Parts: sequence; structure tokens; C-alpha cells
Amino acid sequence: MISKPNTQRLRLVALGSALTTIGFVAAVNAATIQEITDAGEARTDAAAADQKRVEAVADQTDQITADFKTVDKVVDGLKVYNSLLQRQIDNQETEKTALAESIDNVALIERQIIPLMTRMIDSLEQFIQLDTPFLLDERNARLNRLRGMMERSDVTAAEKLRQVLEAFSIETDYGRTIEAYKGSLEIEGNIREVDFLRIGRVSLSAQTVGGAITKGWNNNTREWEELSPETYKAQVAQGLRIADKQVAPDLIVVPVAAPRGAAQ
Repeated sequence: MISKPNTQRLRLVALGSALTTIGFVAAVNAATIQEITDAGEARTDAAAADQKRVEAVADQTDQITADFKTVDKVVDGLKVYNSLLQRQIDNQETEKTALAESIDNVALIERQIIPLMTRMIDSLEQFIQLDTPFLLDERNARLNRLRGMMERSDVTAAEKLRQVLEAFSIETDYGRTIEAYKGSLEIEGNIREVDFLRIGRVSLSAQTVGGAITKGWNNNTREWEELSPETYKAQVAQGLRIADKQVAPDLIVVPVAAPRGAAQ
């Protein structure tokens, strides 16, 4: 009778101990799950932070790459520009060398060109003396100006050469133009006013006012010869009007000296 209550008490004690143990285990398990959950969240936060840092580094890398490409393009452009400038400098150096050589040769060229121009003026003077004697005052005055210019120190060699060549050009133009001008001519011992008609260098005629006397220059004999009024009076008068642009150009008959070979 006394042992049954003890047994029941022992069972109750055992049951209480078991419940206590289960509660403890449950508490322990609950604490462990929380820790695991907290640890997982911490790792997630850490991973997110790491991802942000990776993305930041990636953005920096992309920016650095873009900056590098931009700078690389600028460098390439500068290389092309510098190459062009170098070629320009090389060309300028070549031109500078050529100019230096030209400057060194200026004195030599000037020493050679001055005698050449003097000989050209002498040749022009001789040519005028042997040529048909038209506009002699004007042509001789041009020669005298050239000779006076050659003695001037304030005129450059280039300007002297230009004027000499211009004189030759004027003389050349005389050979392909027709001209009428007034002048004087000795006729039968008297100085008479006449109208000269020059047709290139082929013919030079002179006619007194009114046309009473008509003369032609014979370059072979170097003399003025009287022309037949029936043949040349009207023709020379017509030529004078044509040269003065008073009438339209037309065919005229003018005296032309035969070549010396044909005359012989």
C-alpha cells in the first residue's frame, strides 16, 4: 500500500524531468536557428556590400577604359598633326636652304646681268640705226632713258631688266602694227611738214599736206624716193585714213623695197 504512491511520484518526477529537458532542447534549438538566421542575413548583407564594391570597381574600370580610349584618340591625332608639321618644317628647311643659295648667288647674277643688259641696249641702238627710220626721236629718247637708268644706283637690277625687256617688246610690236603720225622731212632742200604712214616694218611713206608730194623710204639705199602720184598718192592718203581709223580697213598699194638679193 505504501509503495504505489512512490512509484507514481517517481513517474511524475521523471515526466517533469523529461519536459524540462525537452524545453531546454527547444530553447537551445530556437537560439541556434536565430543565430543561423542572423548569420545568413549578415552574409547576405556582406555579399550585397561586396557586390556594390565590385560594381563600383567595374564602373571605375569602364570609366578608366573610356578615358584611355579618348586619350588614345587624342594621341593618335597629335601624332598625325606632328607628322604633318614635321613635313612642313622639312619643306621650309629645304626652301630656306634654296633661298640661302639664291641669296649667295645674287651678287654673281647681278654682276652677270648688268653687262648683258648693256649689250642688249647697244644691240637695240644698232638695230634702230639700221631699221626703217620711223619715230626716231621717240625711239632714241627711249634708248637714252635706258642708258641713264643703267647708271642709277636707286634702281634695282630687276627693274632695269624689266624696262630693257619692255623696250624690246615695244620694238617688236612695231613690226605688226599700222600707224600714222606727223613729222617733218627735208624735201628739195626745205623742211616740210608731212604725214608719215608706217605699215609694220614693211613700208614707210610720207606725204605732204594736200598730197602734192609722196615719198617712200628705201631701206636698201637708205634714202627717201619720190613716188609716182598716179600710183601712190591716193593709196597713201587712203592708208593714212585707215591708220587714223577714219575709214574701215581695206586693201591698199604701198611702196615696198625689194630684198637685196632680189635687187642683185
